[in-house]
Amino acid sequence: MSKEKLSDNERLKGQSKHLRGTISEDLANPITGGFEGDNFQLIRFHGMYQQDDRDIRAQRQKQKLEPLHTVMLRVRLPGGIITPKQWLGIDEFASSHTEYGSIRVTNRQAVQLHGVLKHNIKPVHKLLNTLGLDSRATAGDVNRNVLCTSNPVESALHQQAYDWAKKISEHLLPKTNAYAEVWLDGEKVAVEEEQETILGGSYLPRKFKTAVVIPPQNDVDVHANDLSFVAIGDNGKLIGFNVLVGGGLAMTQGDVSTYPRKASEFGFITLDKTLAVAEAVVSTQRDWGNRSNRKNAKTKYTLDRVGVDVFKQEVEKRANVTFAALKPYAFTARGDRIGWVEGVDGDHHLTLFIPSGRLIDTEDKPLKSGMAEIAKVHQGDFRLSPNQNVIVAGVPQDKVEMIDTIAREYGLIDPSVTEQRKASMACVSFPTCPLAMAEAERVLPDISASIDNIMLKHGLADRAFVFRITGCPNGCGRAMLAEVGLVGRAVGRYDFYIGGNAEGTRIPRLHQVNLPIEEILTMLDQYVARWAAEGEPDEAFGDFAIRIGLVRPVLNSTIDFHLVE
Repeated sequence: MSKEKLSDNERLKGQSKHLRGTISEDLANPITGGFEGDNFQLIRFHGMYQQDDRDIRAQRQKQKLEPLHTVMLRVRLPGGIITPKQWLGIDEFASSHTEYGSIRVTNRQAVQLHGVLKHNIKPVHKLLNTLGLDSRATAGDVNRNVLCTSNPVESALHQQAYDWAKKISEHLLPKTNAYAEVWLDGEKVAVEEEQETILGGSYLPRKFKTAVVIPPQNDVDVHANDLSFVAIGDNGKLIGFNVLVGGGLAMTQGDVSTYPRKASEFGFITLDKTLAVAEAVVSTQRDWGNRSNRKNAKTKYTLDRVGVDVFKQEVEKRANVTFAALKPYAFTARGDRIGWVEGVDGDHHLTLFIPSGRLIDTEDKPLKSGMAEIAKVHQGDFRLSPNQNVIVAGVPQDKVEMIDTIAREYGLIDPSVTEQRKASMACVSFPTCPLAMAEAERVLPDISASIDNIMLKHGLADRAFVFRITGCPNGCGRAMLAEVGLVGRAVGRYDFYIGGNAEGTRIPRLHQVNLPIEEILTMLDQYVARWAAEGEPDEAFGDFAIRIGLVRPVLNSTIDFHLVE
């Protein structure tokens, strides 16, 4: 760990009484709708971010009112599985007790509720508790919601992988009783009696993301995670994992010490070593991560600073394991197969395309109400995909027609959605994200329509490239693993990246800086025209862009991501 002065986040974590702070006192303060001082940061460890509506911020200032403070709350769902009963409970709360009335499916398989006012925060936590859910560790310097490939077809292998995602999530959760005390009126525990044996008294240097992935589907984007377990099966039975460490996508524009990074392959482990290895990777990052400069605090920077082999050896020592040679694996795709599929067990599964993961009722598409109607009759479960879609899983043959009818009636099945739109993603951005520099979710429909026209114009309406747009460079929309990625610079202006691949195993390169959308679309029109005319059969756009020299490939982002063309 660096000997430099610690960041202030380290102070507040260390003084937080294991994440309690003075949140309860702040909660009872009627003077403000927000949280003050350290509590502004500490509520993140409980799964919430304080936000305000930026669309009306200036108007409220003129009225001499404080911003309309609310929180965005994330529900922890390891592997993205939620029951219909749980869904209906969240749906009712979103309808009656949030400012926006929506449910958002995130690309980390969680559910987000936006616009929860201060007096409704404790009730929503109590509701989640009655539903068997919580929001623990979905934000803050801890291990976040653990992802798992949403594989609806190979049910046995998916169940085994999902079980491990749940085990990893539970094993790495904070041990503090703070969540129960603050939000559930739980019995108080003396702080000095608590031991954070894995995360430590000051928790991790920075957020930590973990995923379980079932090849050949890379829907979890393994290279976006600090730690990924690649499932290795044998005749439908899970036998172990290849372990990848040190992926991450966030960066700071103009700061060459920050960069997206692909994960490093450590080797293969048997199932009995899974939790020990997960704990060893986390504890090594806990002890070795940078606690002075938060911009360089993620696991990826620790690996590059100490060396991959040194980090790997420390993990082996702590876990009492020796990594075996990697088992062969390959990724071929990332997108969801929208529509009905039949699983190997004979059950049917319906993947619903949810635009930007946002379930809200509009006049022409009451998507949120449609999900509620399905939840009232569905006897299986829902699986939230890392592509922000929802799988209605485990539908018996005699219920297929009924669920299909509901989905069509409420606009949840829309045959007009193009392949290109299905391959596109946006972060939330305006109006609620305080870090947003440009629009993302709200402009994606118009941008997608323009790209659809470009694809149609050049005879590629049945093709698609992975397109992602984010309002800032913090990585939430995973644009740094897209074939074409836009990263917000200012309102209406974006950095333009090209050259990732369809499988999600190559980082794109910066092509143009700070352009308006119109200019980017003009360039895309020209490039897609060339792709249509010069592309090889089945050649993905990102691979084509590299082959014809639009950009050079990023081979090692630690070294060449910031190199000027």
